[in-house]
Amino acid sequence: MARIRPMRLSDLKEIVEIENAAFPRPWSLNSFVTQLSNEDSLCLTADERGEVAGYLIATQYVEVWHLLDLAVREDFQRCYIATDLLEHFMEKTIHGHHRGYTLEVRKSNRGAIKMYEGFGFICTGIRKAYYRDNDEDALIMWKDSEDMLA
Repeated sequence: MARIRPMRLSDLKEIVEIENAAFPRPWSLNSFVTQLSNEDSLCLTADERGEVAGYLIATQYVEVWHLLDLAVREDFQRCYIATDLLEHFMEKTIHGHHRGYTLEVRKSNRGAIKMYEGFGFICTGIRKAYYRDNDEDALIMWKDSEDMLA
C-alpha cells in the first residue's frame, strides 16, 4: 500500500511529469501551485518506494467536493495507487459538512469508471464534447455523503 500524504511544492516536478504523461491536455505547473495554495482544496500525493507514484486534487465548492485531477505514474498503474488515493480522500473528508462528491471522467475510461463505481459513484449526466483534445463526452458522476455514513 502506498503512503498517502499531503502534497508539497517539492513534489511538483514529479507531479507535472506524471500529468504530462497521463493527459493530452495537462494542467500547467501554475494550476498545481494554485490548488496547493487554495484553502478549500485537498492535494494528496502517493509515495511508493521513495518516489511520487500518483496524486489526487479535489476542491470543495459550497457543499460539494469536486475531484479535479487524479493520475498515477505509468509504472505504478494497476497497483491500486488510485484506489489508495481515493480511499484516503474519502476517509479524510467523510465527517465534513458537505452533500457529496462529484467528478467528470472520459466516457471511454472504463477502468476509472469501474473504480469510481466501486466507491459508490453513479453516473448522473453527460457533458457533451467536454474534452477538447478529441471532443469526447464526459460522464458526470456523483456520490452522496450519506452513503458513506450508512
